[in-house]
Amino acid sequence: MKTTKRKYRSNPLRSLHLAAKDIHAIGALDKTTMRQFDVACLTPVGQIKPQAIRRIRANARMSQAIFALALNVTTSLVSQWERGEKKPSGPSLKLLALADKKGIQAIL
Repeated sequence: MKTTKRKYRSNPLRSLHLAAKDIHAIGALDKTTMRQFDVACLTPVGQIKPQAIRRIRANARMSQAIFALALNVTTSLVSQWERGEKKPSGPSLKLLALADKKGIQAIL
């Protein structure tokens, strides 16, 4: 099993989250509650700069149109992100962060 390094909001929340994981592992904490701990304890995705979006797309070797299809957004919106006219948010921001960290194949 591959482990990934997680970023926590603080050291106390790290300890709380690790304890919750152990409790979940023995079956005393349900999956829904564990997800709530994940959201509360882990660091949220930060903003991504226009140059980073362009780099993610270039690393994926995709045109703006194909990249937009992969993210389920319009080509115009990808262009606006790359020019800094708009900022990605919500699910798009999460998908971009995932594509940046694990490659475009992680979201396809």
